[in-house]
Amino acid sequence: MKSAAGVPPDGERRNISDAAGVVVLGACATWSLITAAAQGGRPEGVLLAVLAVAAGYAAGRVCGALLPVAAPCTSALAGLGLAVAAPHTLPGPQTATPPGHLGAVAALLVLATGAACCAAWAARPPLRLALLALAVLITAGSAALGPLAGFGLCAAVLLCSLAAGHMPRRGVGLAGLVLTTALVTGTAWAIAEDVLPTGLADSLEGQMSGHRVDLWRDALLLAHRDPALGVGPGRFGELSPTASQALPAEARPHSAPLQQAAEQGVVGVVLLAAVFCWVLYALWRTPRPTSVALTAGAALTGLAALATVGNVLSFTTVTVGAGLLAGLATARPVVYEMPVTASTRAWEQREHR
Repeated sequence: MKSAAGVPPDGERRNISDAAGVVVLGACATWSLITAAAQGGRPEGVLLAVLAVAAGYAAGRVCGALLPVAAPCTSALAGLGLAVAAPHTLPGPQTATPPGHLGAVAALLVLATGAACCAAWAARPPLRLALLALAVLITAGSAALGPLAGFGLCAAVLLCSLAAGHMPRRGVGLAGLVLTTALVTGTAWAIAEDVLPTGLADSLEGQMSGHRVDLWRDALLLAHRDPALGVGPGRFGELSPTASQALPAEARPHSAPLQQAAEQGVVGVVLLAAVFCWVLYALWRTPRPTSVALTAGAALTGLAALATVGNVLSFTTVTVGAGLLAGLATARPVVYEMPVTASTRAWEQREHR
């Protein structure tokens, strides 16, 4: 059923995005079980990640509806606290190397910056300045707590959030985030395939360790071995020559797309991309202001960039935080409930352009 203006009612939009999330997350869990049954392996890591995202998203939807300002503010402070306490208190793989922990710290700070900015846009002007100051504080702290890339991404999220307040069409901004993610993923894939020009390849590889690039290339070799099903979830560490020779032994290739390609084939990569696209679709359809939607989208895009060149999605704290931020940004605060009139319908159409 559509309104007189031809725009689906808010409840229908939310039902579509929620149903899409159930289908995509369910498909991720199901495919990991299928590939594990066919190729062997341990699907528990994928199942735990799916559960963490779903739990975080549900918690964010509930908390964001009841406490639209306090909930994201508390999440930002919690993320900052976990980053300060890292790496020893970060739950994650026992074989994770210090760079892996630093990547998780950067991911937490990026999500915390996004949550603080979302809280600022949901607050009244006097409180908004204080919450933006919290976002600036987190960004400044990221320079000392994590790698330089984390500081750059936190600063990018903050700048995108400020620009989002003046952007009339969220669809354009979200499309830009999709292109950015595709560019980062394509660049990492091109490095692993060794198809870039020599000068550019040397420059990009110089920003990363040669060991990590070797892990990426092992992942591609395993993906080429069985592009349909992969080698089985959780089996990269035992089949990769580079991973087995590392001290301590590596279990992951430090790239979520390449890990999916190696362990779960082309379908696994498509499902990973589908999860990201579902989140952005939910942000596009959310009743929250465009500034909140684009801020959350920018933070989750920063997380996607870190996941492309690191193993940050192996940390349950990070996956829960990603789901939580997405849920907070797509929740409909109860204080926004109002009768559907011509004026409110016009407002909804303007916000969702």
